[in-house]
Amino acid sequence: MRAVTGLWRWRHNPLRRPTDLVEAWVALVAAVLLCVAAPLAGWTAGSAAQQSLHRAVRAQQQGRVATTAHVLRAAGTPPSAAVAGERAAERRFRRAVVARWTAPDGTSRTGTVTTARGSSSPGDAFALWTDRDGRPVAAPPAPGTARAHSFVVGLTAALLAGLGVETVRRLVMRRLRLRRYARLDRAWASVGPDWGRTGTGS
Repeated sequence: MRAVTGLWRWRHNPLRRPTDLVEAWVALVAAVLLCVAAPLAGWTAGSAAQQSLHRAVRAQQQGRVATTAHVLRAAGTPPSAAVAGERAAERRFRRAVVARWTAPDGTSRTGTVTTARGSSSPGDAFALWTDRDGRPVAAPPAPGTARAHSFVVGLTAALLAGLGVETVRRLVMRRLRLRRYARLDRAWASVGPDWGRTGTGS
């Protein structure tokens, strides 16, 4: 609204300087870009991220199989992150156990995995995800995780686009102000030596 008001104010104003009208147009264009381009950039980035993440989630769900494992005994050492496929933050709330499970090909497997602390006694059953070869892996991400991540990506893209528009606007405004000050300095330098002298220039 300030940009529109500025354009209308400088429309036929005899005191209007060339930079005044340019500044008003720059402000108007920046306002339009903030209202249109930034949300569009966020929606585009979020949609692309969601499609990519959904493909990744589907690929992981197709490559991982849910099975039931049974605790045999507590493990002396926890499994490595590469084997367990879990983050360190997740492993803090889990306990390493030796368990037996059935691989997708029907064979029985035994190994060291992590399970919730409440299901770490011998004989306890717990859900376990494996790859097609029967190796324990982390559970595939839920579809809601892809949506949440795509929302964050879209919001970040919109904020970055808005920040870029505002940065360019400020740089243009600064450039216009510097040009206006330089023009004023030149005008003052041309009349300054004669300032206050009666009849100068007549």
